[in-house]
Amino acid sequence: MSTPKPTYTSVLAPWLAGLVAEKQGTGYHYIATAADLAQFDRFCTTVGHATGTLPRALVEAFIAKRPQETETNRQHRVSLVRLLGEYLQRHEVSAYVVPRGGHGPVLAPYVPHIFTRAELRAFFQTLDAMRPEPAAPQRHRVYPLLFRLLYGTGLRVSEAVGLTVADVDTTTGWVHIRAGKLGKERRVPLHPALTARCAAYAATVLVATPADGPFFPAPHGGPYTTGTVYKAFRQWLWAAGISHGGRGHGPRLHDFRHPFAVHCLRRWVEAGTDLSVALPYLSAYLGHTGLGSTQDYLRLTAELYPALVARLTAQFGACIPEATP
Repeated sequence: MSTPKPTYTSVLAPWLAGLVAEKQGTGYHYIATAADLAQFDRFCTTVGHATGTLPRALVEAFIAKRPQETETNRQHRVSLVRLLGEYLQRHEVSAYVVPRGGHGPVLAPYVPHIFTRAELRAFFQTLDAMRPEPAAPQRHRVYPLLFRLLYGTGLRVSEAVGLTVADVDTTTGWVHIRAGKLGKERRVPLHPALTARCAAYAATVLVATPADGPFFPAPHGGPYTTGTVYKAFRQWLWAAGISHGGRGHGPRLHDFRHPFAVHCLRRWVEAGTDLSVALPYLSAYLGHTGLGSTQDYLRLTAELYPALVARLTAQFGACIPEATP
């Protein structure tokens, strides 16, 4: 089920569409940002902006803090309109570009939640205790496997809910990610135990689902949305006794990806695996564009398992990022 493209109608519509086309042409999906730009497009129409430029007064009105709004949301608007301003300037259009660091506090980077084994056990026990519901008769089968796939493969949640029946080979144990981040395609091997679960699930839930149908079908027949999965995730965290600090404070759905990488690195270090050889494999498995993102997991592993610090430092001390105070 494809996401409809937003329609821009303000005087800046050609430039908004051009920015989206440029980003998508370089490999970005840009679906969410295209929708966010539609909000700015509507704002321009509402305030009566009538010139094909981006004046400072318009920008500052758009990024002004709104009642009950979090600073994270406001900073997202700042980044959005800064991006547009830079694009317009590259095309020699008069545009105000919001200076970096000049609008509100610098937000500390999010520190991912690394689930302990006890938390994971409690969480999956909660999922396995689900019962079918009249409005969602397969929900109790879909979610336990979906979250096991997230933890057992390190997939992004958008990649998991976007899988079709044909993408999951339950015979050989492979998952085909056709459009990961930046449109990258990759194949991910499954552990035999997870392959067996997928096969049993497919034989029960997907009997009448066509090859191009969703591997995780929602009650309406299409795929689940990440928003729906997130709301359910919050409920099960509570039921499993795992504290949630609220939106922006985690745990997040993406945090199932972090323990996969950290636990993998820990096992490799304990086994004496040469990380200079193994790390690029982990990077490719996770769908990273380079080693930079994967290196963050080296720091997390060192922080969570201090006994491994000496061995990690010996092999990767030069590329483990310093923690930000």
